[in-house]
Parts: sequence; structure tokens; C-alpha cells
Amino acid sequence: MATFKIYKLHFTAPLHISDQHDDLGSSQKTIHSDTLYAALMSCLAKMGESIPDNGDLGFTVSSLFPYFQKEEDSSPVFFLPIPMQTKQAELVDASMAKKIKKVQWVDSTLYSSILSGEPLFGGTDKYLSCIQESYITQQELAEDANGSREFIRSEVSQRVTLLSRTGEDDAKPFYVDKILFRNYSGFYFIAEGDSDLLEKALRLLSTEGIGTDRNVGYGFFEFSSDTLTIDLPQKANHQLALSLFIPESKEQLATLMQSDHVSYDFVRRGGWITTYPYNTFRKNAIYGFLPGSVFSKEPEADSTAIGKIVDLKPETTEVEAAHPIWRNGKSIMLPINLK
Repeated sequence: MATFKIYKLHFTAPLHISDQHDDLGSSQKTIHSDTLYAALMSCLAKMGESIPDNGDLGFTVSSLFPYFQKEEDSSPVFFLPIPMQTKQAELVDASMAKKIKKVQWVDSTLYSSILSGEPLFGGTDKYLSCIQESYITQQELAEDANGSREFIRSEVSQRVTLLSRTGEDDAKPFYVDKILFRNYSGFYFIAEGDSDLLEKALRLLSTEGIGTDRNVGYGFFEFSSDTLTIDLPQKANHQLALSLFIPESKEQLATLMQSDHVSYDFVRRGGWITTYPYNTFRKNAIYGFLPGSVFSKEPEADSTAIGKIVDLKPETTEVEAAHPIWRNGKSIMLPINLK
């Protein structure tokens, strides 16, 4: 049995999470660990905290995952990413395939069975009967007025860009997709390491907001700490990423790939530098493995967090004076048995 420290974020304002295309009309529904870490580091720098030369603040965080909470004093239901699988489920009822395809998250109370090697879908309806929209849980998620149990919803609103203060040019409308949470639900993340420094940064971040469009009031939140207990298998032949993961070396990656059960997806990380006067320059780009990716377990691995922190500052004379642009690819890993 392992107990993890977690932080619950209850958003008091809408949230917009840009993808790599910076499309305001579409918002992502999660924030990855490297984005969260970068935001926390920025807050510490603003408070005058010394940033280590290697970018390691002494803590590791997971990506943000959803939790459902019906009332202010209700017990929350925490969700974790569904493990990626190389094998398709052999369904007795083929009509369930479309329903299964929507599933992204699993209740943490069911996670122990999955980590121990029990298949999610197959010759039993244990998990099929627990599917509620994109979630698997034995707890009943409240329905909205339309009968949906999704507690994270998108709402598109129209805004206007004024091209000229003189009024000579026409106003240009555009659309913003904002994320809203039903009831007292929100996001949470797992943290390992120096909680004092993390909480110091989190207090400032809650007032500055996270995501895009913070200048118009998006992304503000309140936070509280809690614990999450998961029964982990004593012996495991694979490991599951809970953060965006960048391998330490080609040799490590080769070791992690040595299994027919390895399954993963990845995303390109980069974007624009946000520090003035370098805003017109792009960061270097790197690919990271997404949470839910499954890898072989390294022999004699004695840490739950693996990966590396990389500097994405571009190699050009125009930004030589800029500070390092750290992208944290260290991931919290959970052991998982696959057969």
C-alpha cells in the first residue's frame, strides 16, 4: 500500500488550456506535468527564490487529473489515466466497443486491480458496468440537465478584437473555448519531494492563474492538500507513467522498450518564449511520452520518478542573455503487471 500526497485545485474561474496550435476555439482538458512545473518555477523566480542550475526544484509532479466532488463536504472521487494497451479487448458484447472507446479515466479505488494485471475489459462485465461517459467508477456521478455525467464541460464564448482605437477598422470576432467544472469538482496532481517549496509556489500561482487568457480572469483556483492511497503490486514487470516523460538517454529508452506490452503515445513540446524581450522567439522542441504510457520496468530501479529536465532555450545569439527554459520530463511511475 502506497500513500501519495496530492493537491486539489478547485477553479473559481473558467479555464482555457491551449494546445500546440494555440487554437483559442478549442481547449485541452488536462494540463501536463511539464506545464505545471514551469508555472511553479516561474512563481518561485518572481518571489526571488534561487533556481538551481539544473532546473531541479526538488519535487516531481504528475499531470493534472480530474476529480469529482458533488458537495463541498462530500468525499471526492479521484481518477487516474487508463493504461494504454497493445492488445484490444475481446468483447463478448461487440456493441460495447463504442462505449469503451470514450473511456479515459479510472477511479483510483479500482486502480489496484488494474495494476496487479487484471484486464480492464474482456470476459467479465466488472468494468463495463462501471462506465459513465469517459470515466470508470463504481460511484454514481451526478447527471446534468441533459442527462450527461461528464463533470468537465466546454463552453464556447465569442469575444471581439478591436483592430484600431480610432474605430476606422471593423471589430474582428473570435471564439474561446473555456473549461468549466460542475459541482465542487476540479483537477488534482500527485507530488513527491519538497512540499514546502511547492506550496509556496502554488500559493502565488493560485492568484496568478494557470492556462491562457489569465489577463481576462481565467485560470484562478483555490487549493488544498490531501492523500491518495493505492495498493501497488509487490512485483511488477512494467511501469506506468503519470507525468509527461522524457527519457534520460537513448540507452534508458531502449531498456524501457524491451517488451511486447509496451504501449505509448507522445506529444511535441515547445512553443513561444514568454519572457520579455524574447517573446518573438520559439523555444526548441522536444517530444515527451504522455501519461498512461506503459514501459518495461528497469532492473533494480529504486526510484518512483525517472526522466530528465532539459533546457529548451534556442541556440541563437539573440537570446544568449535569456535565462534557461526548463522543460521537466521527470515522471512519477507506478508499477504494473502485464501478461
